[in-house]
Amino acid sequence: MAGWLVCALLVATAAEDRVSDAVQAAKDRRVVETLLRLKGIKLDSNPKWKAAVRRHLRRIEGSPKYFELVERFGLRDESPQLLQLANAAKTPDATVNAVRLLLEFEQQAAIRQAFKQYPAQAPGLISSLGLAGGAVVLELLQPLVTDGSQSLAVRSASARAVGRNLKGQQFLLELVRRKDLARDLHFTVADVLFASPAAAVRNEVARYLKLPAAKGKPLPPVSELVKRRGDKQLGAQIFQMRGTCAKCHKVRGAGKEVGPDLSEIGSKLSAQALYVSILDPSAGISHNYESYILVTAEGTVLTGVKVSDSATQITIKTAEAVQRTFKKEDLEEVIKQPTSLMPEDLQKNLSAKDLVDLVEYLKTLKKAPVGVPSARP
Repeated sequence: MAGWLVCALLVATAAEDRVSDAVQAAKDRRVVETLLRLKGIKLDSNPKWKAAVRRHLRRIEGSPKYFELVERFGLRDESPQLLQLANAAKTPDATVNAVRLLLEFEQQAAIRQAFKQYPAQAPGLISSLGLAGGAVVLELLQPLVTDGSQSLAVRSASARAVGRNLKGQQFLLELVRRKDLARDLHFTVADVLFASPAAAVRNEVARYLKLPAAKGKPLPPVSELVKRRGDKQLGAQIFQMRGTCAKCHKVRGAGKEVGPDLSEIGSKLSAQALYVSILDPSAGISHNYESYILVTAEGTVLTGVKVSDSATQITIKTAEAVQRTFKKEDLEEVIKQPTSLMPEDLQKNLSAKDLVDLVEYLKTLKKAPVGVPSARP
């Protein structure tokens, strides 16, 4: 039987004539299907077989079958493509599968390089590493939690990823006990450890940290909040009024554009990410919305989001949506802030139900299908 399959392979890969893409795709697919039925096959033993597999992989890149074949044939030289998918895959499953195979192929050095090369994508890559799991993930990410040179977004994502592992939770708890945990990570680590399945961890962290309060009552962990369902209509009212969101954000033309436009935020962030962006806004500052402090030669201090920056002048937009432009020669300092312009205690005047209603509304703000006009808020 095996001999017949090998003969079929040789026939399928023998023709060198030019063929249409559809014909070539069909031939490559047959080669792959036949190879999968053979045990102990080594692609390097036949360059034509390997070329057929490569062409097939390019056609199905990012699909479940793609990852199955890369793993089945142990294709370590697919690592560059896997790294690209890990940074820009269209589905969470594809991202996690790409990361899982990179770890299987011992590509930790390439992953570390990606953190540096693509800083904006690093938090997402780190989150996928947490979902992939394993001791090697702890080795990669634990140092990032305590690395003060990293952005808060990277350190926070690392803490959450590490916290998916029981040993990682003990690592975080030890940082808390020793008071070695940076202040700006208190919310993230509290949220992770209060959601631990281990009662001992929950009881221990309660001695040192607490979760944010809403109307004076401690909120449950985000992992519990995401299970609740709210009223999107009440959430829209909270957005406009008590939540004060419309003072800094636009939704389909309404509101002030100090922070990011939220018209499609439901297509961009998960429910968990929405809660975190409200309760710990500095942990996920959107690119181009970092806050800056400007100090003029006369001693005036202004804080805002940078609108433009040239060799001679800089323009910022304050929390009141006022734009100010300054000549750089008139400034004493321009200081990029590690924290968001968005206040960290927006939930203090809301109840837990109000917060759930608000997120329920934000989840509805999605990109309209092609040809369908967006509904007004």
